[in-house]
Amino acid sequence: MLLLTGVGALVLMTAWLPMLLRKAPLSLPILCVGAGAALFALPALKQFAVHPLEFPLMVERLSELVVIVSLMGAGLKIDRMIGLRSWALTWRLLGIAMPITMLIVACLAWGLTGASAAAALLIAAVLAPTDPVLASDVQVSGPGKGTEDEARFALTSEAGFNDGFAFPFVHLAITLTAATFVAGDLLEWFIRDLLWKTILGAAVGYAIGRGLGYLTFHLPMRANLSRTGDGFVALGATLLAYGVVETLGGFGFLAVFVSALALRNASRDHEYHQRLHGFAEEAERLLMMVLLVLFGGMVAFGGLLASLDWRMLVFVTGVLLVARPAAGLFSLLGSNLPWREQLVISFFGIRGVGSIYYLAFALNHASFADPRRLWAIVGGVVLASILLHGITVTPALRLLDRWQRRRAEISP
Repeated sequence: MLLLTGVGALVLMTAWLPMLLRKAPLSLPILCVGAGAALFALPALKQFAVHPLEFPLMVERLSELVVIVSLMGAGLKIDRMIGLRSWALTWRLLGIAMPITMLIVACLAWGLTGASAAAALLIAAVLAPTDPVLASDVQVSGPGKGTEDEARFALTSEAGFNDGFAFPFVHLAITLTAATFVAGDLLEWFIRDLLWKTILGAAVGYAIGRGLGYLTFHLPMRANLSRTGDGFVALGATLLAYGVVETLGGFGFLAVFVSALALRNASRDHEYHQRLHGFAEEAERLLMMVLLVLFGGMVAFGGLLASLDWRMLVFVTGVLLVARPAAGLFSLLGSNLPWREQLVISFFGIRGVGSIYYLAFALNHASFADPRRLWAIVGGVVLASILLHGITVTPALRLLDRWQRRRAEISP
């Protein structure tokens, strides 16, 4: 009964809190983590606040589900057609900011935490991507909502793509742990993981999105599937794209986002996209709240951060306040974007559920030294990101909107 009561309260919080927090300097993820800490403080539930290493497969699968649902929602709500110029900020963040972030984070991990080369690379790959789940507050609102300014668009499109682009480096870290590792394995990794799996994920994801777009919008009227009005089609498309591409050996995260873009492009202005995105957003929010409530229990009573020391705290600070902001600002040099918007894009490289998934995946597929320490490092960054970015996101976006209105008023 206590569990049912908690689930009921969680569902109501999912529906009501985003509206109540719209103008408050407080985010939904912060309240979820706090609610988890409070919930697992109850004597009957404290025993279930466990370290992620005790249920590694469950942590991997739950975080995996949250991320792929989030990626579908992110792709569906982007109004802008993909292109070299129209997505120039995205390509800068992916091609310049992300590699530089990984390099800085790997150096910090090696120098401050004493991580091995494989562990430092893993930490860098895990913490480099902007999270599509927790970054929803700084993303565009929805299909056709007219809120696609450059900063929100850049953060949305970056979060959609960079989860898939980080995966090859997670695989490289796993490769480096093998006792039989030789230099020739690097070439195999480059061809198989960096090139083939990426191309396969993008190509098959696009084909699935286009196929679903035809079935949904372009069949004769009597058979037109958009007439159903069912939003849960978005979940079916998510699972189909992810399952097919993962079965074929490609990167499913990339496939889901690309399939969502292709589905949206099949009939860009159709009102059915709002239903699809609405369901994906609701499902994402509910799954995110479940995971973050569990995360709050792990932090408070599961010993997730028990091994944190001052060096690791310096590392957390360096990741959030140095690595991503510096890399982001460098990547945007010469973009003609106002410096205020460059600051917003560079600062809000939020770490979250994707980082949890990548670490769980790596630890389930390879043997890294001191996995509890790795969980403490990544958990510390995720918790600090939730608090720092959650408190600053509402004031920052208010200022951003005010700057943009002022610029629009004075421009001819």
